Amino acid sequence: MLCAALALLASAGGSAGGQAPAVPAAYTVVSRDARRALPVRVINGQEMFALDDLARLFELTVREEALAGGVTVSTRTQTIALTPGQSIASVGGQLISLTAAPLKEGRPWFVPVDFVTRALAPALGTRLDLRRPSRLILLGDVRMPHIAGRVESLGASARLTFDVSPATAHAVTQEGNRLVVRFDADALDTTLSPSPAPELIQAVHPGDGAPVIVVDLGPRFASFRTSDAAADRGAGRVIIDVIAQTTEAAPAPPQATQPPKEPPPLTDLTPAGMRTIVIDPGHGGDENGARGSGGTLEKNVTMTVARKLKAALEGRLGVRVILTREGDQTVGLDERAAVANNNKADLFVSVHANASLRPTMAGAEVFYLSLEEYGEQAQRVAHAERESLPVLGGGTRDIEVILWEMAQARYIEQSAALARAVEGALRQHVPMSPRAIQQAPFRVLVGANMPAVLVEIGFLSNPPQEQQLNSDGFQGAIVQALVDSIVRFRDSGFGVTGVEGAVPARRDGQGTR
Repeated sequence: MLCAALALLASAGGSAGGQAPAVPAAYTVVSRDARRALPVRVINGQEMFALDDLARLFELTVREEALAGGVTVSTRTQTIALTPGQSIASVGGQLISLTAAPLKEGRPWFVPVDFVTRALAPALGTRLDLRRPSRLILLGDVRMPHIAGRVESLGASARLTFDVSPATAHAVTQEGNRLVVRFDADALDTTLSPSPAPELIQAVHPGDGAPVIVVDLGPRFASFRTSDAAADRGAGRVIIDVIAQTTEAAPAPPQATQPPKEPPPLTDLTPAGMRTIVIDPGHGGDENGARGSGGTLEKNVTMTVARKLKAALEGRLGVRVILTREGDQTVGLDERAAVANNNKADLFVSVHANASLRPTMAGAEVFYLSLEEYGEQAQRVAHAERESLPVLGGGTRDIEVILWEMAQARYIEQSAALARAVEGALRQHVPMSPRAIQQAPFRVLVGANMPAVLVEIGFLSNPPQEQQLNSDGFQGAIVQALVDSIVRFRDSGFGVTGVEGAVPARRDGQGTR
């Protein structure tokens, strides 16, 4: 992790006016493959870089023009002309203003720090992002969002807000007694305030060597929920509400001694309801999926919708939502179901965008698994009785080991009910295909050990619908419909299976979805 400032070695020479120069912290030039210190001097109240230091870092040629009384700075393709006493630079004949004039101090020439972004960046033809408060200069396509974090005490909870500029994909997970916020970035530029609620949030600090922020939880922590919001100028906002344990009840008055109660069955220890949902953004990495005539890639549309759906579900239902991929990476079909199984998800929803050879095809479609390709064994598993095994301490537990291909067979009826709920809710918000609900042997659904559906949110091969799929309004309608359908499914009674176990045994397989 980058520090906001590095120690600076003192520079030789005096300042204009005969005063000893101030020695501020160096800037750090950050690229995808290196981090290098750039010393800075304060001369006449202005922070300035030596042209010799800039030449060393950016492969420039600095030449003093004795006759003209100025200096030129050459890149491979452009020349910057500077004149003492004039706070302007000529870049390929175009005049650009600077905050201070260049000056010669002993042998070296100095330029104000904004020379980097105003003159050097256009001359190099590359991005240079000067961040004065953090003492950073970002070179090229390095991804380094600025993250400002603050904690507010709200009585029975504490709110941690991260303003992220630019908006960056992220994931929030709990690891023991801390929350870890992982960002899809090369490094982070952070400004983090101390916590006023140490009983809930003890500290917020960058992680070691990775683009993460760690939230150390306090002794009263009970649970958390997250939500995302858009901010100004392309920034994003991550909100984490940390909820305290309920206060302990007052001691009950003494009562007559009662005989010990029988221990409850193990299944009663798990509270009923929907707690974890896995959203699967289709494709990613090397797999682009469908491509629209306007260049829209399925993997990008599904990632955007999945992130919005995650935020909506967490904010409205307070459930834990996990994405099978957090960025543009390749994830195997069986690995996607494995994420849901390993996290004991209550639902699995795979999000895709469709394509057809007929450009007029349009509308959303919902699929659940067809068992026809998996033979009679799948049918037997789907209708077999579960066996209950006794558990130490009393009660019973339903558990079994089945083949990976058979995992979804147990949930076909529930998956069909979920598909109907999704189709009904989508129909109220967006256009539907003539075949709005179907069964298909999609590999991504086979190993899911919970109710599971695959949703094709529209056809990228249809140019008008490609535009819709890229619009915030249409994506918001899709998200609203999916949230509504999950609420309907939960309230219908299908959302609680009451069964623990049925752990699928992994076996290789093929498939495209």
